[in-house]
Amino acid sequence: MLRLTRKTLLAIEAVLDVAYNARPNPVQSKDITKRQGIPQRYLEQVMQQLVREGILKGVRGPKGGYRLARERRRITVGDIVRVVDELERQEELEINVQSELATLVVEPLWNDIQTQLLKQFDAITLEQLHQKALDSKVSTGSEISSDFAI
Repeated sequence: MLRLTRKTLLAIEAVLDVAYNARPNPVQSKDITKRQGIPQRYLEQVMQQLVREGILKGVRGPKGGYRLARERRRITVGDIVRVVDELERQEELEINVQSELATLVVEPLWNDIQTQLLKQFDAITLEQLHQKALDSKVSTGSEISSDFAI
């Protein structure tokens, strides 16, 4: 069952942060944590799942981090929502209530709503969100790593 949780919003925010700040080096999770205030413990878990699902690409090494695995225009909000939804499904216990009302009325209603919602999410690309961030003049991550003295 699709749930739009804070975790889902944070995952969208993290992927958008990677799209917005990955020039020329990969984006490190510690920088995403600093910029977005996403807890490191949660972030690593969701980022690894996004790598496994082909939305992000993990880059190892001291300058490692994350890059988009596909072009921004080929990643939709729906792709990210599905990854987090699957991750949360693995964590939750199934409640098996099979009343006639649930089976014949409530579940079909919820399934229709989920389908419509996912279609809307699939219509929104990361490229569109990236452009909106540029238009809004969101600051980039370059301010974080340029801390030095002469």
